[in-house]
Amino acid sequence: MSDDQTRVQEFFTARAADWDSRFPDDGPAYAAAVAELGLRPGDRVLDAGCGTGRALPPLRAAVGPSGVVLGADLTPAMLREAVRAGRNRDGALLLSDVAALPLRSHSLDAVFGAGLISHLPSPAENLRELARVVRPGGVLALFHPIGRAALAARHGRPLTPDDLRAESNLRPLLAGSGWQLTSYVDEDSRFLALAVRED
Repeated sequence: MSDDQTRVQEFFTARAADWDSRFPDDGPAYAAAVAELGLRPGDRVLDAGCGTGRALPPLRAAVGPSGVVLGADLTPAMLREAVRAGRNRDGALLLSDVAALPLRSHSLDAVFGAGLISHLPSPAENLRELARVVRPGGVLALFHPIGRAALAARHGRPLTPDDLRAESNLRPLLAGSGWQLTSYVDEDSRFLALAVRED
């Protein structure tokens, strides 16, 4: 495992047991973000960096029993918490790095990534891997239940111009990785960037 992967695992392993209790009111924000993906019954969707699987229930509700829901995460402790919460009933859990997904090319209709981009060691390369597994015209949602400024304040740091989630940084990053940014919202109450997989 790379040093970056080890750091991410250590960070989330230390926080896994109380992750859901730290953010108990995020459910409606997750459901609203999933609704904006425009999923249909029978679609195939991946929650990339799924953590404790908070997006899996609304993703399952969106694609129905005929759809496929996958949750991939690098940290075993987070996946154990997803199982403990019963969210494995809503999607199959994969212990996997989003840098090298064990999925066929163009096999998915959509990818949902909550809090994902700030933990990617090689954002352009990792976003290209997400593009690889999504069919042309498929959708990517990069989401956080609070906006950039509120998140920076929560961590006691200023909001800097080099933040990857700033629209001026995110748009070219996505474009160079096979995605076209179609919608961008950055409010105190949520961050949601939607992109379409280019042909």
